[in-house]
Amino acid sequence: MIGVLVSGRGTNLQALLDAGLPIVAVASNRRDAPALRRVPEEATAVFELADYTDRNARDAAMAAWLKSRGVELVVLAGYMHVLTAAFLDRFPEAVVNVHPSLLPDFPGMHAVEEQLAAGISESGATVHIVDEGVDSGHVLAQERVPVLPNDTPSTLHERIQDVEHRLLPKVVAELCAR
Repeated sequence: MIGVLVSGRGTNLQALLDAGLPIVAVASNRRDAPALRRVPEEATAVFELADYTDRNARDAAMAAWLKSRGVELVVLAGYMHVLTAAFLDRFPEAVVNVHPSLLPDFPGMHAVEEQLAAGISESGATVHIVDEGVDSGHVLAQERVPVLPNDTPSTLHERIQDVEHRLLPKVVAELCAR
């Protein structure tokens, strides 16, 4: 059973749903995340940081909710907070993320812009295990995307997302089959 963490629009969540994967819970750190509208309300929960004493308390509550829903694998699909040990310890080696670069290069929130500024010729998408670092966990799969001469952050990110929408469901399906 899969739990998905989201913060934004939910296009990677939609790719997982379209692949028919067994998603039983979707949690967000933002009440206004459009991604929450992609699944029935009873399968969602919101864990805004302001509602907790600190990030550890929030992450522990979120992990407990996911566990209560039968979640065994957690997928970060545009989730924009670093998870603490209070969360990761509940799902050892069972939290995956998708990132818009060929990790370990260009970790963090502004990867696409940083890649363009660096003048690289290839970008890509990476699916990796989540650890307490920022995009530093074990790489499970990568796929390359060429950087075109006239690329902007939005055009490059759109092409990377096309790859993410194929690669993430494929890797998650493989993990579920184990």
